[in-house]
Amino acid sequence: MHQQPLSELLKNLEQEMKRLHYTDETLTFYRRRWKKLTEFAQERGESEFSEDLGRDFIEHHFGLLEKDSERKLKTSEIQELRVIRMMGDFQLHHAILRRCYKFKQILTNPYWIGISGRFRQYCTEKGYSTVTTDHYIKKSAQFMDYLTAQGITSGKGIDLGHINSYIKTLAGYAYKTVEQNICSQRAFLRFLLDLGEISTDLAAKTPMVQARKQTRIPSVWTEEELKKLIGAIDREKPKGKRDYAIILLACRLGLRCTDIKNLQRDNLRWADKMLVLRQS
Repeated sequence: MHQQPLSELLKNLEQEMKRLHYTDETLTFYRRRWKKLTEFAQERGESEFSEDLGRDFIEHHFGLLEKDSERKLKTSEIQELRVIRMMGDFQLHHAILRRCYKFKQILTNPYWIGISGRFRQYCTEKGYSTVTTDHYIKKSAQFMDYLTAQGITSGKGIDLGHINSYIKTLAGYAYKTVEQNICSQRAFLRFLLDLGEISTDLAAKTPMVQARKQTRIPSVWTEEELKKLIGAIDREKPKGKRDYAIILLACRLGLRCTDIKNLQRDNLRWADKMLVLRQS
């Protein structure tokens, strides 16, 4: 990892936080912590940021490392660690990672906003389910946000190096999360190729995540256990009748939760004794 002078790292990090519209209150909090860290580094005779410096600073001022390993941190203590981890992420990836995207507009670049809208239309035309489309849009927006942080303002600026670097930012996430991110990224890159925004099939060059068989042993209920479950439902009340119908759909027909939840009256063909649906 290339180490930067602490002052330069903090200057660039602050500029990125401003680009991402962090509030003045949040920036003030971070500046106070950066000031203390800078003083701590000067006392040690260090001028560059490193993971060792950040870890020692956290332990010296807050004593959180043991509590962190035991997962006993309060919200305020997690924020103290976040200050240091953000610096490490930014130095390594030149991007602010693991942000809370809820209720926030991720994209700010007009070009990428337009691309995201066209990608949603593309997913709809491909017949993807609403759930899949929303997932692809969310994950592709995070990828575009990363590209913006790297100074990439159009699809023509993307190369395989950017893709590999983005995948490295997923280190530490659960296997399934990484797999879903890469799957979304490949769909987005295929869309850019079809649109003519990129000239190389980068999706084909994106590393595949090999599915691990039997990562989890499947849960199986015996016929006797299912009979006990169905028999325990109180069908005298409307709620019980609803639960009874849901359990039967799962046990007898093998429908998944999402498909059961999305059922409409039009799916029931009473005269033909049929249940017709398009699975998600």
